[in-house]
Amino acid sequence: MAMTRRQRARAIRAVQYAVLFAVLLAFVLAADWGELRRAFFDAEVARSLFPDVITTALVNTVVYTLLGFGFGLVLGLMLALMRLSQVPPYRWLSIAYIEFFRGVPALLVFIALGFGVPLAFQVALDRYVTVMLALGLVGAAYMAETIRAGIQAVPKGQMEAARSLGMSHGRAMVSIIIPQAFRIVLPPLTNELILLTKDSSLVYLLGLSLDQYELSKFGRDALNQHRSLTPILVAGVCYLVITVPLGHLVRRLEARTAKAR
Repeated sequence: MAMTRRQRARAIRAVQYAVLFAVLLAFVLAADWGELRRAFFDAEVARSLFPDVITTALVNTVVYTLLGFGFGLVLGLMLALMRLSQVPPYRWLSIAYIEFFRGVPALLVFIALGFGVPLAFQVALDRYVTVMLALGLVGAAYMAETIRAGIQAVPKGQMEAARSLGMSHGRAMVSIIIPQAFRIVLPPLTNELILLTKDSSLVYLLGLSLDQYELSKFGRDALNQHRSLTPILVAGVCYLVITVPLGHLVRRLEARTAKAR
């Protein structure tokens, strides 16, 4: 007798659960748990990493990320407005910037600002300024397109109503359009903050002193010192301490935005 659609769905789910169980069972039986515990879960090594991994590496990662995000947000807003400008050269400059920095790896931007600019102009950039510029220049290209989409998503009637009340175009943008646009683009901007948190690991290219270490550099050095992968696991958990709450915030903001619409 032919199976009904519901019966087929149940059979497919049963097969999927069986495959998953078989894979997990094979992993449990094949893994060397003693070696895994020594390599990844060495409690003595983990204890030796505290409190430096929090007071230095985690704090520096947050500072680097916020500096880059703040600079990138301001620059991204300017680029978005230029992209929507009625003046063609502004649009061309904005498009050229966005296409360039979206196409160039952040790694090259760090190298250019950390080594190329000081050599070319004979200037010594402060470490925090270099990180802020490198992360911000890359992040701004993505945030500009996000903000532009948010501005265009605001109903045109909002601008028309503001102009009918005697507001100039600039004042209407600042007072009416941009605040509404930011409510729309807040979830994707938070996603960009998560990406910049991970991109902050590229700071190691600049050469850091111990008090300037971020999580990835801290984990790599501790790995070489202890000959254990436990520091990498600890660094990964610290990243999750930052990114998981941000991811939860993104989902809540998306749900709130959808509900408001």
